[in-house]
Amino acid sequence: MKMRLQYAVLVLFVLLANSCGKEPLESSAELETENAVPLEQELLGMVNDYRNTLGYSTLEFSPIAYDYANQHTDYMIATGSINHDGFTSRASNISTEVNASAVAENVAKDYPTAKVTFEKWVASSGHRKNIEGDFTHTAVSVKKDASGHYYYTQLFYR
Repeated sequence: MKMRLQYAVLVLFVLLANSCGKEPLESSAELETENAVPLEQELLGMVNDYRNTLGYSTLEFSPIAYDYANQHTDYMIATGSINHDGFTSRASNISTEVNASAVAENVAKDYPTAKVTFEKWVASSGHRKNIEGDFTHTAVSVKKDASGHYYYTQLFYR
């Protein structure tokens, strides 16, 4: 009987310890922040204006790309770092959902304006390649973390 009581106490302790643990980042709604829509629109406008000056087509806004861009921006804010973590999965999901043949991504952090972000992207060969790429659709997510730092994700696809 004493052994059963010890076992029950141990099980109860484990259950209580697990219930007080942290919730996974992916499912925490508290980590989602509001979009800086004016910055998103301004940055998208700059990208399309730039493409047009080079004779490239205007990129169409994609709600699907916007959802994935927002998820990734939330993830970067949660981790506190700029990254492309999970890009393969995002690209695969977008490809499946819209039958895309190519997907690309630009990210940024800490730039205070859409103009500065755009200028930094165009000055970077990899980012510029995506902006000038043979894509048809895009979406830009811009959000601010609790410290006031902006995080940017732009997804492109065709």
